[in-house]
Amino acid sequence: MDVTLDFERPIVELWRRIEQLRELEQSDGVSLSSSIEQLALRANELQQRIFSRLTPWQRTQLARHPGRPYVLDYVAGLMTEFTELHGDRGGFDDRAIVGGVARLRLPGTSVDGLPVVVIGHQKGRNTKENLYRNFGMARPDGYRKALRLMRLADAQGLPILTFIDTPGAYPGVDAEERGQAEAIARNILEMSRLRVPVIAVVCGEGGSGGALALGVGNRVLMLENSVYSVISPEGCAAILWRDRAEGPRAAAALRITAADCLELGVIDGIIPEPAGGAHRAVAETVASVGRALAEHLGSLSGLDGAALRAQRYDRFRSLGPVDALK
Repeated sequence: MDVTLDFERPIVELWRRIEQLRELEQSDGVSLSSSIEQLALRANELQQRIFSRLTPWQRTQLARHPGRPYVLDYVAGLMTEFTELHGDRGGFDDRAIVGGVARLRLPGTSVDGLPVVVIGHQKGRNTKENLYRNFGMARPDGYRKALRLMRLADAQGLPILTFIDTPGAYPGVDAEERGQAEAIARNILEMSRLRVPVIAVVCGEGGSGGALALGVGNRVLMLENSVYSVISPEGCAAILWRDRAEGPRAAAALRITAADCLELGVIDGIIPEPAGGAHRAVAETVASVGRALAEHLGSLSGLDGAALRAQRYDRFRSLGPVDALK
């Protein structure tokens, strides 16, 4: 997706100049390799410098980038025999959440070929797709569909993989009329009782209860430039300072980055992203997530249903120590 964030612009401009020199080299038959190498070195150094000191707000922008891989990209890159299952058995099929049954494709690992249930928020890459997917904001029907799939996984003994990427649950009147809060609360309750391994990956935005409804896992992981928060920075700024433009200030105060969440004990691990962010190297990002899934599924494979349930319960009961906020 060709969307350039403000802080990326100097890097992108350098790489465009490099491409122009390469085209000139091919068309005119002149050697410009020395100039190209120098510019490439400058671009890599600049990228390393910028991405080593990203602010929470800049990471929020990266988490929202439309070029980042979404759940269906992870399905395509890591799974085979995917069968999408639709509907909440109540008359609705929310397109902001997709899910189904698949086999992991992780050659060389102990979980290669393992049947799993995969569920995740799906955004769009343009206006038409985002309207179809409701910008990744699920109604209660989506959470009830997800819960139906989790119950299926529990009954069949299949591990559950969830991919979280939403600004939050949809706040519309129709969603409230159909029981948005109850649907989210029901998912949190039911996920805590599951007797199969549950791994949740925050791959973009992890927003509020809309994220938590898929986030009660034995392992909760975050991509390096994803964010996880009780509220969006803009929403927080509108409440505290009555100005959504104070979003960058709120992002710093909320401690929403992967590094912050790991320090606070909210997550169990950070999945590194390629240089320049996940949107610059989608296949490499998908592969990194696959390695993390293999590692954590392997570590959970020796636990029986009672132990998995107890571990998940203890994990979430231990969140929020006061010492972590000092």
